[in-house]
Amino acid sequence: MISRQIVVGPLHRLLRYVSDVIYPPACAGCGRATGGAGAFCVQCWPEIKFIERPYCEVLGIPFVYDHGEGMVCAEAISNPPSFDRLRSATIYDGPARKLVHQLKYQDRTDLAGLMALWMARAGGEALTQCDCIIPVPLHRWRFFSRRFNQSAELARHLAAIAGKPFLPATLIRVKSTSRQVGLSAVARKKNVQGAFALSPGQEAEIFGKRVVLVDDVCTTGATVSAAAKRLKKSGAAQVTVLTFAMAISGPI
Repeated sequence: MISRQIVVGPLHRLLRYVSDVIYPPACAGCGRATGGAGAFCVQCWPEIKFIERPYCEVLGIPFVYDHGEGMVCAEAISNPPSFDRLRSATIYDGPARKLVHQLKYQDRTDLAGLMALWMARAGGEALTQCDCIIPVPLHRWRFFSRRFNQSAELARHLAAIAGKPFLPATLIRVKSTSRQVGLSAVARKKNVQGAFALSPGQEAEIFGKRVVLVDDVCTTGATVSAAAKRLKKSGAAQVTVLTFAMAISGPI
């Protein structure tokens, strides 16, 4: 009897070769040829601004100086968010911004796995200790026009990496909101007010649980705050927001 491994191995390599011929490996940032899929060229890689400690323990905004363990920024103190903490892998700029745009607007769902790996590193203990992973949902009309939810793609890969339950249908968007791009912080908050709800019969999936809420980008935090508020009202014990990128100019 022929071993499955003997057949599958060469077949996989053949399919990978054909794929590389049709879609040659290129830098995810600028399109230059690279040695492998999902890689960055030597020009783009140094431009990716990963968010590292020290940062605000609540909002995840990086600090210029290390102020000591458990330091919280002024914004988190004066305007406490509805979530417990926020973590992002990168600053929303340069190649990282291009990754988000390719995933979101160019249907490059193949990039979600790479992005999720970076997010898993940023999530740390909050990800490894959570009970479930939930994506920020799209309204059904937006989903039908886009055909996929970029946040769900990231969350699906994160769940596989962390070995946690992936709950894509637990939180739903019941209000068809305007696009957040171009809106002020106040307008963004008003736009998503009352936009989220829990799917009927899903209360047990949330009550008393530690939830990781996933989105692609955090700009003002209005969307994830509204979603986290809904989860907390439904009994979630803890909500950690985990995004690929954070839209800030730099450390504070």
